[in-house]
Amino acid sequence: MKKITYVLTLCFILLISLGVNAQDIMKSKDLSTIQVDYLSDDDLAKISAQLKSNNATIDQVEQMALSKGMSQNEFNKLKIKLNEYEKKNAKISKDDKNNKPKIEEKESEFGRKQEKVKNEKIKDSVNALIFGSELFDNPTLNFEPDLKLATPMNYVLGPGDELQVSVYGVQEYNESIPVSVEGKITIQYVGQIAVSGMTIEAATQKIKAAIAKVYSTVRSGQSQVSVSLGRIRTIKVTVVGGKQPGNYSISSLATVYNALHLAGGPGKNGSYRNIELIRNNKVYKNIDIYRFLVKGDQSDNVSLKDNDVIRIPAYSQRVVVEGEVKRPGIFEMKKGETFSDLLNFASGFNEFAYTASVNVMQKTGKEFKVHDINESEYNSYSPQSGDVFRITKILNRFENRIKIEGAVFRPDYYSFSEGMRISDLIARAEGLKEDAYTKRARIIRLKTDLTTEIVNVDLSAALSGDLNADIELKREDIITVYSILDFREEYKVTIDGEVKNPGEYEYFENLTLNDLVVQVGGLTGSASKRVEIARMVKSDVIDDTDPKRVELVELEITADNNEQIKNFVLKPFDVINIRRMAVYEKPQMVIVSGAVGYPGKYVLANKKETVYNVVMRAGGLTSIANLDGMKIKRPIKEEQIEQLESIDLNLSKNDTLKEKLTKKLKEELKYATIPVNWEKIVKDKNHFSNVTLFPGDEIEVAVYNEGVKVTGNVLLTSEIPYRSGKSFKYYLNAVGGVDNKGWKKKAYIIYPNGKAAVTGSFLFFRSYPKVEPDSQIVVPEKPETKKMSAGEWVGIGSVISSLALLIVTAFK
Repeated sequence: MKKITYVLTLCFILLISLGVNAQDIMKSKDLSTIQVDYLSDDDLAKISAQLKSNNATIDQVEQMALSKGMSQNEFNKLKIKLNEYEKKNAKISKDDKNNKPKIEEKESEFGRKQEKVKNEKIKDSVNALIFGSELFDNPTLNFEPDLKLATPMNYVLGPGDELQVSVYGVQEYNESIPVSVEGKITIQYVGQIAVSGMTIEAATQKIKAAIAKVYSTVRSGQSQVSVSLGRIRTIKVTVVGGKQPGNYSISSLATVYNALHLAGGPGKNGSYRNIELIRNNKVYKNIDIYRFLVKGDQSDNVSLKDNDVIRIPAYSQRVVVEGEVKRPGIFEMKKGETFSDLLNFASGFNEFAYTASVNVMQKTGKEFKVHDINESEYNSYSPQSGDVFRITKILNRFENRIKIEGAVFRPDYYSFSEGMRISDLIARAEGLKEDAYTKRARIIRLKTDLTTEIVNVDLSAALSGDLNADIELKREDIITVYSILDFREEYKVTIDGEVKNPGEYEYFENLTLNDLVVQVGGLTGSASKRVEIARMVKSDVIDDTDPKRVELVELEITADNNEQIKNFVLKPFDVINIRRMAVYEKPQMVIVSGAVGYPGKYVLANKKETVYNVVMRAGGLTSIANLDGMKIKRPIKEEQIEQLESIDLNLSKNDTLKEKLTKKLKEELKYATIPVNWEKIVKDKNHFSNVTLFPGDEIEVAVYNEGVKVTGNVLLTSEIPYRSGKSFKYYLNAVGGVDNKGWKKKAYIIYPNGKAAVTGSFLFFRSYPKVEPDSQIVVPEKPETKKMSAGEWVGIGSVISSLALLIVTAFK
């Protein structure tokens, strides 16, 4: 509550200053005379800076301003002008002389400002294995100073810093004052105060003392003075030996690691452990980055000062660690460090490492040599520059493993101890299962030369206390306890015929026919009383006089009952067939459509139901029926397509005729058409057109139509009225004749009943089929022919010339 009251009071005093000069800021009480139109940019800048420094907005002081006499209209003008001023100053303006952008600033949530330094990070693939290089490749790790933190008391002020000086209490004053290039700040009514080179703590005391000479309430303690760092200056540092060496402008709060990160860290041959911070031409600090990487120790991360130099010399010793460590890579070593220190840098061995000794490849003046370091030497061996340490994996073998598998309750690996016997291992596996075969167990044993042998054990004797049978085990033994179920053949029985789920089923002892019938879901409604069981014949003697391959057993059952009084016991590999009733056919139907009295579906009443019988049951033909337009559409069955696929048409490998024909039957022609001559059937019921119908057939009776359709490769696909006596050519000419692709001599006609007729030719004479009402004339497309090239014509001419020359020569 106190903070809100302070902010509102301060903003109210700021608003008072709008109509008066600077010296009346602390005195004015009346806002009724303010004229916003006459405010200068300096006045607006002062209002904006004071509101931001107190974390307040113009909207938060509206009620206070109105209560002190400021009109709503003037306040709205002030709000608009202030927003426009802030937007205008937020844009990045360009320097007219150098054509460079102004310094970009970032501001913390507490109002402190700092020049923003950008540096694009480039992933270092060359030095990726060097321990510590990832620290400077990651753009999220920039070691940038946190502007939200309190100002360090030992922070040394200099030109470019900006101090926020506030007096609060009875007397009030608030101003952002920059440190000039001469190192001084200027406070109104107080004068100039030299602060450059002083810590913020010392400068605060000096400023308080100077203000107290002018403000009497500060001397008496009725007012207090607050000094904070509002804007942080930029300093120049130089990085030598980095990946991106050069001069960098950074925050005066920046540290060594921040500058190193901007420079990309040490270069290709740069040291990570002997970096020098040079200040005033002397080495001020030696930086070892490993202290931070290994321990998180930031004692070397000291603050920088203007004109500091960070020098990264070349490394003195580097070694390589490969293999089974947690962090393999290239490491830099200092004099006096041992292999244990190196192992610590690599985060130690991983869980698969062989730790008893380490192999190291060393370099001499002329060649390489190999040295083994035992575990006892880890704390004393000093790595040499160029050493390559290889940490290998442990062996894929066990020093005390043993295994039991098979008919025990807990088959698994177990630890082996000297003197362990097979009864001890079975006890640890919680004993034998009920199906265990106790006459024999098997041990696969690894011999000293790594070959294997089999040792057989009498389990029943071993478990009864016979020490000779209860043999001692050895490391890596594999004990197998057999199950009696392993020795049994897998017996099956087969059931087929009129049951719901025919197939092969597992045989059980004492399995009966009733059991199996119930297991397969029971009998179907078409099951007859006849059952045939085929049973295999077993004999140790071959009898050539007996031709039987199996034994057949015939039974009679009650077809409508799954539980038979006489229950037949089955044997392994029996094949049971439940026969179908001699007569068991469900009603099947055909369809009658078109110009009949009662179109619809009709049941086939007998096995030889003909077209005439069904049509008459449908009420006969109507007066509009086309007697020549009756046909039967019979669905093409799957087995017909399979027969076509199985026929060898003796075609070449590249000929796709068979595939096209099969595809057409499957996808396009779903039924076959059977023409019907109704007039002949009416006169003679035994006429061949009066065919016997099959289930699924559709009798289609066309309605009389006097038009003739002409389609295909003609100029105009159309339907021409039928004219008695007119020829085939008449209808072709009526549609404009054939087009340039039409094959006139292969034109054909389809009659209403599905029959077709083609154009015939003899010598130079061509006969066209007769046209009937509701017919369809089709003109196909000419097949594409390959024209002979000029070379082929020349070849033919050469052959004819040769033949002519041969004939002339023969008759001379």
